Amino acid sequence: MPASLDGQLVIAISSRALFDFEAENQIFDQADDLPYMALQLEKIDEPAAPGMAYSLVKKLLAFNSPEHQRVEVVILSRNDPVSGLRVFKSCYTHGLPLLRGVFTRGRPAWSFLKPLQANLFLSADEADVRDALAADFAAARVYPKSASAEQHPDEIRIAFDGDAVLFSDEAERVFQQDGLLAFQAHESAKVQQPLPPGPFKSFLQALHRLQQDAGDAPMKIRTALVTARSAPAHERAIRTLMSWNIQIDEAYFLGGLEKGPFLKVFAPDLFFDDQTGHCDSAASVAPTAHVAAGISNYRPVAN
Repeated sequence: MPASLDGQLVIAISSRALFDFEAENQIFDQADDLPYMALQLEKIDEPAAPGMAYSLVKKLLAFNSPEHQRVEVVILSRNDPVSGLRVFKSCYTHGLPLLRGVFTRGRPAWSFLKPLQANLFLSADEADVRDALAADFAAARVYPKSASAEQHPDEIRIAFDGDAVLFSDEAERVFQQDGLLAFQAHESAKVQQPLPPGPFKSFLQALHRLQQDAGDAPMKIRTALVTARSAPAHERAIRTLMSWNIQIDEAYFLGGLEKGPFLKVFAPDLFFDDQTGHCDSAASVAPTAHVAAGISNYRPVAN
């Protein structure tokens, strides 16, 4: 029988999200891939330093045991296979038991998310992230220079924005087109009607299942909703999560306040938001990833 990833939380992650390849990437961006490949081959036995999502991956793998394989992390990278050797050597050196990888040498990598049954795709490549989101996968562009996650060694903390991330951008469109008062009236009128799902509903559901089924795993999960919403628009968001049978541990309704100071207190291993302004604030205090979805990221097609 072939191996199967059924029932597991599957995270697909680029090598640049897992390890610090920023210096090497400057060479990749400035020329063709041959100098980059030569540099990676030169450094093949030099372990790469941990990257933005390293702490998250290490914590997620702690849910696995010889009896229970609950989480699978797969490297999904535009790197070439030679560079992939250094990635796997770095995994071995850092004690990360990653077994699977896909390396496409510059070609789009997102199309392999379906056969991987991926619940989440983390990449530093914006084009791959946008294509993955368009294909209905939860995907986000990591901020490689985000602040590191150094707290809560026995707990994974993940924070989500609401509109255009967990929920659709239906309400955000009203806000941007007609203003705050219209937004609040719209949400109050539809308070009993769950918001349509956003691109990260499926990932939150998978995370919730892991949270409920972790049993005696040494790692726990804590989630937070961090949103610019305030009363009375808060109620529809909470009722939507209730309709999904998802319990979120914390919720911050900030009414437009800067999110960074609140995330500094929560100290997430990763924060997802659709607006780059919020991501810039968050990246100074926590690992951050941008979800290029919804009206805030709409790019009109040129004629």
